[in-house]
Amino acid sequence: MLPLLSTLILAQIIPTVSPVPAAPAMAASAIEERLPPSEIPLLQEFLSPRELLQLQEVRSLAGQADDVPVFNSNSPELVLTEGILLSTFSPEGKQFPQAHLNFSFKDRFDIFTHHIAKAGNGDATRTLFQGILVNNPGQQPVTINILEAATYLTRPDAIFINLPSVVENPIGTIFAGPGSRTMDDILRGRRRWFPTLVLQPGQSEMLMNLPIPVGVVTPSSNGRSTLTRLRSSGEVYVANLAMFAPLNPDGTERIPTVEEWQRLLETANLAGPRDLVPTPLAQTTGPLIYGRVAGVARGSSWKARLTDKTGDSLSVPLPGQAFSYALSTVLRGTLGTGQVQSARMLARYPDTAYQAHGNYGMAYDLTLPLHNATNQTRTVVLTLQTPLKENRIQGGLRFLDPPEPQVFFRGTVRFRYTDDQGELQTRYFHLVQNRGQMGEPLVLLTMPPGDRRLVYVEFLYPPDSTPPQVLTVRTLPEGLLPPSTKF
Repeated sequence: MLPLLSTLILAQIIPTVSPVPAAPAMAASAIEERLPPSEIPLLQEFLSPRELLQLQEVRSLAGQADDVPVFNSNSPELVLTEGILLSTFSPEGKQFPQAHLNFSFKDRFDIFTHHIAKAGNGDATRTLFQGILVNNPGQQPVTINILEAATYLTRPDAIFINLPSVVENPIGTIFAGPGSRTMDDILRGRRRWFPTLVLQPGQSEMLMNLPIPVGVVTPSSNGRSTLTRLRSSGEVYVANLAMFAPLNPDGTERIPTVEEWQRLLETANLAGPRDLVPTPLAQTTGPLIYGRVAGVARGSSWKARLTDKTGDSLSVPLPGQAFSYALSTVLRGTLGTGQVQSARMLARYPDTAYQAHGNYGMAYDLTLPLHNATNQTRTVVLTLQTPLKENRIQGGLRFLDPPEPQVFFRGTVRFRYTDDQGELQTRYFHLVQNRGQMGEPLVLLTMPPGDRRLVYVEFLYPPDSTPPQVLTVRTLPEGLLPPSTKF
């Protein structure tokens, strides 16, 4: 069936919903009309009437994640009981030793956290505080420098609002949700109020001690996303803790003290409710539960230079053709590349994710040395897309017309390149993409014969997103430009 299907798609091309003419794509219903009746059930297993097949090559991403350890706290996402969210302290002397992973950080490391508090009823509106406690277990003072840092609440800092699928975001004022805003700050190298800490031997101190306020008025939940990049002169332990606000004698709430946080660290068990237990990596059949992350992941950034298999440049596609690079691929969702980009865990709790699926907070830094090696001028378009997740592809990527309403990517992407007038451009785009969305054109380059252009693509994979995505390079058919698109 597949050879016949591919032949029909190539022979009968119809327009897609993409504002840029895509690689050959065709609705399943249009193909079905030309298939013999015996082939129709096979086709229906492959494409639904809403699906579009974009014929093209999908490539694995060059490079790999770096070795920087990441304190990654995302389980439980919804926190209803106080306790330990993630602790890498030594279990020695702790009332619940299994809640401590005994992993110390030194030199460069990151802290990523993403949690939600929710009010259950009128008696359950006490503010939930999130505290990040750091400790110097050594015999010499330790200095922790904060390189970049940002933390935001959903309300009032970064309310989820409906945004167009593409909005230029030159100064970082466009965002929806705390994950979107936090990643945008770090992409721009911002350092908020986080202090530089000097810890004496044995000393513990709060890196963060902030509320996640809730109420009974709808919506009654609130979330906080945090990402910090740090450098420590010596080994330190880190713990992310949840505590309901202590009360003053008059019943008003107050901020927890470092001593109260230390006592909770020593006496509390893991916070709850616990998330779904993940499917073991070796299990290849049946439902797949990825699970949420609570542990130490390996990899803060993924830097890659994307080139042809031979040489140091990237040849642009032929007219009407495209290729894509898979981004943030996951187990059973490699888009035919066989590459799982999810960061491996250096330490984790047994009921949490085996890999850092989604790579929340991972910085992707990609260089595309584009080269038009032909003797004809080529018009090249770059875009980000969210195809349907699959492990094997049937000649290309599948999209939905229309996409499902569920948001799968929400964040800012930076493109740096030299435009057709020879001017260096740095452009930030805030993207909102739903499941199966083909995406809109972001960068257009008119490349004369022999032309070379360096294009840099950078973003941090934002929380509240669902992988995978692809970065697509497409050459338009000769003489055809995307209508009513500003570049």
